[in-house]
Amino acid sequence: MTTLLSTDIDDFSRRDLKYNGKTKPVLTLGESGPAVIVIHEVFGFTPPVARFCRWLAASGLRVYAPILLGRPDASNRAKPSLGLVAGLCISREFHLFKTGASSPIVEWLRPLAAQAHEECGGKGVGVVGMCLTGGFALSMAVDPVVRLPILSQPSMPVSDHGQIDISPADLAKVQARIRDEGLVVRGYRFEGDRLCRPARFEALQTALGDGFVGTSLPDSAGNPQGMVPPHSVFTGDLIDAAGEPTRAAVDEVIAHLKSAL
Repeated sequence: MTTLLSTDIDDFSRRDLKYNGKTKPVLTLGESGPAVIVIHEVFGFTPPVARFCRWLAASGLRVYAPILLGRPDASNRAKPSLGLVAGLCISREFHLFKTGASSPIVEWLRPLAAQAHEECGGKGVGVVGMCLTGGFALSMAVDPVVRLPILSQPSMPVSDHGQIDISPADLAKVQARIRDEGLVVRGYRFEGDRLCRPARFEALQTALGDGFVGTSLPDSAGNPQGMVPPHSVFTGDLIDAAGEPTRAAVDEVIAHLKSAL
């Protein structure tokens, strides 16, 4: 099953926001409701990411989608390129291979979450990270304003599937929130995913204990027109049809976000 998704994002608004001396575009959607930060995959903001944002906004949430890579629209294609990989390898904002470290870009994302909460109110904000950015949601959870971090197929560090991309100091703060506040970190992946293997979820379970709830979907639930094995739970490998496990996972995430926020 495959659906041609539009690259049109006229329903989104763009703002250029500056934190820590760096300015980045942020796409927003939704008139009101608690804020959710949606951090796109390695390909940038693609039509499937825009679709996911629209589902959140339609449920009564206000979406903030920072553009960290690629063009600030939905014309980015969900295909890797040598230029993209080379740029990531030399970027100072992302720790592709380093274990036991939070990527520097998180220091830009944390004040975005604070501003989103100030603008939207509610109990706090949700954060959904995907693929390359999956672990960013965990690192952002050091801030009490983040009430629900969701890690979709977290894929860093790429050099060691049994590690997680968060510094010991940040991890200790998240563990304290799990212990003292009952914070719950949720993760989603496909069982056969080669970029987010079982060892990653095992590492999260070891580090976070009962504070981590991981869901692994069977590869048969992935879109047959997508990656093999499937990888992107909420975007490119999702099947948008009633009764499909991937669409049910989106509905589950929306319910958790609305409950937490």
